Amino acid sequence: MSADKQVCGYSPDSSYVELAVEVFAMLADATRVRIILALQDSEELAVNSLAELVGKSPAAVSQHLAKLRLARIVSTRQEGQKVFYRLENEHASRLVADAIFQAEHSLGGVPRHHHADRLAE
Repeated sequence: MSADKQVCGYSPDSSYVELAVEVFAMLADATRVRIILALQDSEELAVNSLAELVGKSPAAVSQHLAKLRLARIVSTRQEGQKVFYRLENEHASRLVADAIFQAEHSLGGVPRHHHADRLAE
């Protein structure tokens, strides 16, 4: 079964709806989305590297990473004084990608992510 065809099987009255809303709220921040995009292309990164990639101060990135860690979206590994961050699983990355794809649809025309489908035809 294709990953984008999977169905979670939860109904509208599922207790997971509120938890899903909390995940969306956690991702409703441009810096956090940028952190997730940076981490999806790397196995793990230190705060300073992430700060450089997302264009924010290390202190600001650290605060966002702390929230993402509490939400279990990222996990850490410590090596001496350095802490390395990585995505806990592929789901946050997939949510962010789908949100960006949806944003591309709002611009009208054929979104970039559909161009590959046209080439396959």
